[in-house]
Parts: sequence; structure tokens; C-alpha cells
Amino acid sequence: MMRTKGILFILLMLVFVACEENVHPDQETPNQNQKTLFMYFPWSGNLTSYFYQNIEDMEETIARIGLEDERVIVFISTSSTDAEMFEITCEKGICTRDILKEYSNPPITTREGITAILNDMKAFAPAPVYAMTIGCHGMGWVPVESAEARSAYRIIPHWEYTDGPLTRYFGGTTAAYQTDITTLAGGLEDAGIVMEYILFDDCYMSSIEAAYDLRLVTDHIIACPTEIMAYGMPYSTIGEHLLGDPDYEAINKEFYDFYSNYTYPYGTLGITDCKELDALASIMKEINSRYSFDESLQNGLQRMDGYTPVLFYDFGDYVTKLCGDADLLAAFNAQLERTVPYKTHTEQYYSAYRGEVDIHTYSGITTSEPSKHRWAAKVTETNWYKATH
Repeated sequence: MMRTKGILFILLMLVFVACEENVHPDQETPNQNQKTLFMYFPWSGNLTSYFYQNIEDMEETIARIGLEDERVIVFISTSSTDAEMFEITCEKGICTRDILKEYSNPPITTREGITAILNDMKAFAPAPVYAMTIGCHGMGWVPVESAEARSAYRIIPHWEYTDGPLTRYFGGTTAAYQTDITTLAGGLEDAGIVMEYILFDDCYMSSIEAAYDLRLVTDHIIACPTEIMAYGMPYSTIGEHLLGDPDYEAINKEFYDFYSNYTYPYGTLGITDCKELDALASIMKEINSRYSFDESLQNGLQRMDGYTPVLFYDFGDYVTKLCGDADLLAAFNAQLERTVPYKTHTEQYYSAYRGEVDIHTYSGITTSEPSKHRWAAKVTETNWYKATH
């Protein structure tokens, strides 16, 4: 009997020790992924080398600060027909790229194709929070079918100018590789994702028409109202503010600091709080119900591109010249400040079409509503226009 009790005592002690080992405070357990940053680079035609520089800059940030509770997944088109998805991992300050999947002719311009790519990203790196950067060419809200018609009119888009510094349609240089903003929004919706932010590393994407289309699939939009130099976003400095809890004020500052000292010192940025867009639309609808734009004032509007006729105007300047009620305009400006709380610009922006252009007034976001450019013909079909008229 005594021997049996001794054996039982030893067994109980072993179980106790095992339990203690399972809850030992010094035991290392893997961190749970709290956020996945998805860097998306669809085929651009002539920016691929810059995209790899962007990735290297982000790796520089990761090597410096490490990855705690987040993962970074990259999708990049390596040619017009091939693409790959990889994860940036870091150990002891050394970053590696772990290939997750290779693609042949990925359908990057369709709603279903974008959903499939997003679902791949989610499967490889599930998280409660997702954020996204998109690197390519950009043309705001302007639909792809307008791009297809351009050749008949021989109007050259900004990405076809090669005499001066290169600047960065959402997608490539031809319609076959371009994606409508509404298609992106649909792909995100079908994937069941509301992004913490979408950073557009593209030209002309800080557009009120584009932002309104995306308001239900992202909390914030970080984008440029004008062209951005081909180098793109300075991820080596803003990268740490994109990981973890985003610091939009710091992103704004780092962007300005970089571009005000860059070889080509031209840069504009606007950060939109999408939850404020419906309130802005409500005030805009009141303004539009009472006032019509005096076209004699059009030449005095702040242009935000190099096109002739102008395609993108500063949104705040347009409404200032549209609205004749001081109190209503003050309410609009207050709401616009809440909607685009962070914005910055150098003294000039650069347009491949026009060169340096002075900035006299700046709200951080554009509109095409008063434009006479034929590419703006479908602005009345945008969700923003329908919500504000």
C-alpha cells in the first residue's frame, strides 16, 4: 500500500510539473498576427524597377524596426503575363522574400480577379486588420473605357511623356492592364475586407470622386492629388508609420520632408478620412441645390494637372468659387477639414505634360466636375455626382 501511494505521489508531481511548464511565464509563444500589410503592384509597363525600389525601401524599414504583430505580403507583376506573391520576413535585421504563389496571366483588371488575389493574401496571412498599398499609374476616377478611346483623339496621357522626369490609371499604360476604381471597390467588398487604409502610390488618386467610391471598403485613403514622381512614396521613412497603428500625421510630415529635398522637389499628398465623406456629400448637395458654377471663373481655378483642358481642379477652390453663402461655405470648409485632416505640398507640383505648376490654394483633394475635358464627360455618372445633385 505504501509503495502504491508513493507511485501515485510521483505521478501527481510529474503532472504538476508538466502543467507548470505549460504556463511558465518565461516560455516563448509565437505572436498572433494582428495586421497584414498588402503591397500590391499590378503590371505598369515602365515602373517595375521603381516598384522593386519601393519594396527594398520597405525592407529597410522592417530591418530597422522589425515586425512584431504584423506581416507584409507583396503581389508584384514581374511581366505583362506573370506575377508572384511573397512574404517579407525578417530575422536579426535581415529581410528575406518567401515565395507564396506564382501566377500566370492573373486577372488583375476584373472584380473576380482582384477578389481572388485578395483571398490568396488572406489565406496566407489572416489577420483582424488589413491595410493596402497600390503602386502603378493612376488617373483618379476616370473610367478605363475612356482610356481606350484616347487613341482616336491623339491625346497623350502623362505616363507617355519621356522627355523629362518620369511620373507614375490605376494599372498599366494601356487599357488592357488598367482597373476601374469601382472594380477595386467591388473586389474588396467580395473579399469581405474593409482596409484600415489604402495608400495609392499613383498619380491623381486623391480625388473626391474616387474617394467616395471607396468609402465603404477603406477607413482612410492616402494619395496624391497631382502626379507623383516615379520614385513614389518614401517607404524607408514612412514605412514604420504604416505598420502597427498608422500615424497619419507622421506620414504626412515624412512625405513632405522627403520631397522637399528630393532631386525633383515636387510632391503633394492628401489623407482622407472616409467616414466623413457622407457628411461632406450632404453639404455639397445643399450647395449644388442653390448655386451653379460661373464658368467665367474657370480660368482662375487652381489646376492640379497639366492637361488642356484641365481635368482635375482643387476641390476646395472650386467650392469656394461656387458657393455664395458665407455661412454655408464655412460649414463646408469645416467638414472638408475633417474629411481631409492631413495634407501637404511643395510650392509647385510637376506635370510630365506641363512641367512645374505653382500651387496657390490647396485642399489635398481634387474634383473633375467643372472640367471641359472630354475625359471628364462621365463625371455625372459617378456615385459622388449622384449623391451631391
